[in-house]
Amino acid sequence: VQLQASGGGLVQAGDSLSVSCVGSGLTFSRYGMGWFRQAPGKEREFVAAISANGRTTSYADSVKGRFTIVRDNGKNTMYLQMNSLKPEDTAVYYCAVDERTARLSLMAVTTELNEYDYWGQGTLVTVSS
Repeated sequence: VQLQASGGGLVQAGDSLSVSCVGSGLTFSRYGMGWFRQAPGKEREFVAAISANGRTTSYADSVKGRFTIVRDNGKNTMYLQMNSLKPEDTAVYYCAVDERTARLSLMAVTTELNEYDYWGQGTLVTVSS
């Protein structure tokens, strides 16, 4: 399984940015996925999750209303659209796959970091004030 995250960059506060994650080596449409982020000196934290069929989503309170997670199973790709970015959104953003969701439900989402099995390499998002 390989997850390739991309799309990070340097933006100003209030700007928008979309990051993407392409999966290979797995039947992409079977698994729930998520985005996490890790800021310098901080622990990795949950950002958003989406079910295998894309119909269920979950967001951290800090990004609710500003970020949108979607997926295109035909393209084996998951996206995170980030609007109204703030300096505190600065972090490396990681995508991840939870194998367990394939045994649960196409509607299942996971918000717990330690339940994810495969991780991408991360993409850096820097928001300047």
